[in-house]
Amino acid sequence: MNKFIKYILIFLLFPFTLFGQTQDSTAILNKEDNLADLFKRVTIYRSEKEILDAIDKIPPFGIYKDNFFITGIPLNQKITNNTADAMFQISIRHRLTKSILPFGTFAYLTYTQKSFWNIYAESSPFRDTNYNPGVGLAKVILHKNRLLGVAFIQIKHESNGREKEESRSWNYLSLAAKYYINPQFNISGEFWLPYVDGDNNKDLLDYKGLGQINVSLTDARQKWWLEMQLNQRKGFGNINTIASIAFKVSKSSNQYLFLRFQDGYGDSLLDYNKYSMNVRIGMCIKPDFYSIY
Repeated sequence: MNKFIKYILIFLLFPFTLFGQTQDSTAILNKEDNLADLFKRVTIYRSEKEILDAIDKIPPFGIYKDNFFITGIPLNQKITNNTADAMFQISIRHRLTKSILPFGTFAYLTYTQKSFWNIYAESSPFRDTNYNPGVGLAKVILHKNRLLGVAFIQIKHESNGREKEESRSWNYLSLAAKYYINPQFNISGEFWLPYVDGDNNKDLLDYKGLGQINVSLTDARQKWWLEMQLNQRKGFGNINTIASIAFKVSKSSNQYLFLRFQDGYGDSLLDYNKYSMNVRIGMCIKPDFYSIY
């Protein structure tokens, strides 16, 4: 059942790689073009300084990862008021400097908070909340005055803010990159060098692994948005999977109907060593597809 679902999800995602339309290689961009234009696969007759100036004009505060509220059911255990739940995530970022630091880098802050809510249980308690702040540097990747992607280095902390037996925490140096294969298809990866200081989660990396790969696909109008996150944990072929499908409800906003499927370990810090498979549906506010974060 587990492997079968993964193969079906991969099969469904693959056709969207064909959605990207290549652009005229002789196109010339003017100074009014936005960040989306900089990522298009065209010959850009610009200097590196002009590209960095355009990026530095992006509002410093904004959405980092998906912001969503979803509810759903487990697929690996009996559905009850205690196993069905709700989940929400708040994720923001703030650029601290423009691209004026050494090697054309800029500094930024990120904060992501993820909560698991037993909304259908008696008194509707929160089962777990994970806090994930970070600070780092980012550098855009250019080739022949073409913007290809971004490289990141961050110091991050993640914990659930609890004490004693339910305390979970770790710190890590994150090395990451995002690459745009075409205007509707990007791939990103993250590798972490961890320091696990939580006494109650010394074996966290057996379940979280040392990195992850994320594939993001959209159609030309960005009405549909598909993502898959693959995270190799300890043991050959042991992969944590998160796949999502989003449908934009309005042309004038970034609000999406959102379906999220999770299979594996580590989605919640409190239950990092407990296997779960679930599907949840709700609403999501997404960052710009061409975000450099």
